[in-house]
Amino acid sequence: MTTEQEKGAVLVTGTSSGIGRALALHLDRLGFRVFAAVRSERDAEAWRSQATSRLSTVLLDVTDAGSLARARKDVGRALGDSGLWGLVNNAGMSFRAPLEAVSLERLRALFDVNVFGALAVTQAFLPLLRRCRGRVVNVSSIASVLVTPFHGPYSASKVTLNALSTALRLELAPLGVQVSIMIVGGVQTEIWNKVVRLTEEATGNLSPELEAAYGARQRRALDYFMSRGRSGMSPDAAARAIGRALTDKRAKRTYLVGRDARAYLLLSGLLSGGLRDRFILRRLR
Repeated sequence: MTTEQEKGAVLVTGTSSGIGRALALHLDRLGFRVFAAVRSERDAEAWRSQATSRLSTVLLDVTDAGSLARARKDVGRALGDSGLWGLVNNAGMSFRAPLEAVSLERLRALFDVNVFGALAVTQAFLPLLRRCRGRVVNVSSIASVLVTPFHGPYSASKVTLNALSTALRLELAPLGVQVSIMIVGGVQTEIWNKVVRLTEEATGNLSPELEAAYGARQRRALDYFMSRGRSGMSPDAAARAIGRALTDKRAKRTYLVGRDARAYLLLSGLLSGGLRDRFILRRLR
């Protein structure tokens, strides 16, 4: 790494578990000063004795403007005249549901975290990133490339995040700030337990008509992706891949994280519309 990177600071959102936690620890080991954003004091307490003194926790709910303002003030005070080398927008949520049945309230809540929250955090910290000519890394998903049944809400949020990331990259390039998209495949994390819970909440009260139309297929699709996710890469492997966007001499526009991400991207490019649809439906039984 360059001297600039060794002295740099990185803010990572969504670090209470999974990829975010593994990434914060990985960056700490590399010598970065890490601000690990968590939503609660309990999550912050769980970090005690887990890392070096270079890592500190920041209370941040990406959907709460007041929480974001306080986090921005706290990080700015800690950095003083220094800037921020990196921002990793990792916080996210997901559930599976047929679009006919999903409530707009739940859809808005998902976009609040995955899209608007990521943009709000980026807007808040860009002045510090410009000071360092730093980097923004947005954690996306293979679901933004290969859209499947009952995955529409999550896929739509990640497609939108990709588009915002591309626009940001073009707008910030003349200012020296690099923006990367991480297309992540299946990862063995606690998020799958949350996916099951949120899916049950979203689909637990389907009408008899919608249950007959979608119920069995939706559950088969969920089982398929649960098995793929739980057999995916480890959070540490994903963290190392994401860390490269902060340590490469010049960051790539897009990184593919995981063998399944590369395979699905290849399939998406090789299969035409109708053939792709038939492949997906057959794959999900």
